[in-house]
Amino acid sequence: DIMMPGMDGLEMCRKIRETNNIPIIMLSAKSTDLDKILGLGTGADDYVVKPFNPLELTARVKSQLRRYTQLNPNSNTGKAAKNEITIRGLSINKDTVIRDFLDRSGVHPEELAAVIGRGGLVFGLKTGGYLVNEDLCHALVDDDLSQPHASNLGGLLAREIAAPLGIPAYIYDAVTSGELTDVAKITGFVDIERRSFCHVLNSRAMALRYAREHGKHYEELNLIVAHLGGGISASVHRHGEIIDSVGDDDGQFSPERSGCVPSLGLIKLCYSGKYTYEEMRKKIRGRGGMYAHLGTSDCRVIEQMIRDGDRHADLIFQAQAYQIAKAIGLLSIVLKGDCDAIILTGGVANSKMLTERVEDYVKFIAPVCVLPGENEMEALALGGMRILQGEENARIYHILNGVNGKEGQG
Repeated sequence: DIMMPGMDGLEMCRKIRETNNIPIIMLSAKSTDLDKILGLGTGADDYVVKPFNPLELTARVKSQLRRYTQLNPNSNTGKAAKNEITIRGLSINKDTVIRDFLDRSGVHPEELAAVIGRGGLVFGLKTGGYLVNEDLCHALVDDDLSQPHASNLGGLLAREIAAPLGIPAYIYDAVTSGELTDVAKITGFVDIERRSFCHVLNSRAMALRYAREHGKHYEELNLIVAHLGGGISASVHRHGEIIDSVGDDDGQFSPERSGCVPSLGLIKLCYSGKYTYEEMRKKIRGRGGMYAHLGTSDCRVIEQMIRDGDRHADLIFQAQAYQIAKAIGLLSIVLKGDCDAIILTGGVANSKMLTERVEDYVKFIAPVCVLPGENEMEALALGGMRILQGEENARIYHILNGVNGKEGQG
């Protein structure tokens, strides 16, 4: 169960995956697409939303055990499978996982023209697509060139599928991609440089959709896009480039993340002896934000609390809207007020109560358009189609030897 006291289900799953490949099914009342993606990305084999039918759960348990014992030839030996990919402690058997997925989807490998994977957290990328070459594969597993994350597997798996078929593999709109200006990268801490870090894939897809639906070209518009999910980010899209962004590390808190907090207070807490390094990480990502205040990150539950007269829940929810609006207002300065529209997207944008509160703060800046939902898979497919049809050119990633060691450059 994800919401276990003490060590939660996500952390438990990570611990199990450090030493064991047994099947794991997550049970949770958290039902958004982001919750499911996070659970599966942590290492779970299946994700069941409460309430559930016990018979269905039993069938899923039997299915997982059958696949584990019959399809994994090394399940009883503990030895690494011949066709297993192991990256930062996470192992995936290509022949069982990938082939089984293609079979269930009714897709024959020879029908594929290209394979598109999630971009991962490689530093220094620009928006759009990249061919998955040797340098990019190296960067996806190098701590100096990328931040560890489950989405780093996307490009590696895409290449594993594509290479035997003689077709290209791409990543598209990685989380760390953007075109930040030099002035936007500077911080008051000499050792830390700002990097673009936002929900690029869905945010850019919604910006493209907005332009299309309004008879414009994306490159003609100045937009601010706020992606509202378990984590919240906002980004400035100026004439087709993401020139600045506010992630949940340097801005607003979110349903599960603490956001930017007073630095001296955070330092004091870190050295107080009350919390370990991992506990502080969980306070910042996973158990921060609205979850820390209210014990839940589910906006539907929080809205019901408000309707039931919970004044504290109403205050925290208003603070969430307030902080999102502050991030949007901050980014409007980058455009010097020349903003064509503000787009609210992501799973949490389904909360009309939240989006209305945000809109009330920012509608003086530009018209607000709500495009709820997370459309990452569609965005990947459409990005790949634009590359294949010649509407966009895939970039080539190179590793350069910089003054401070290895540097990635798109």
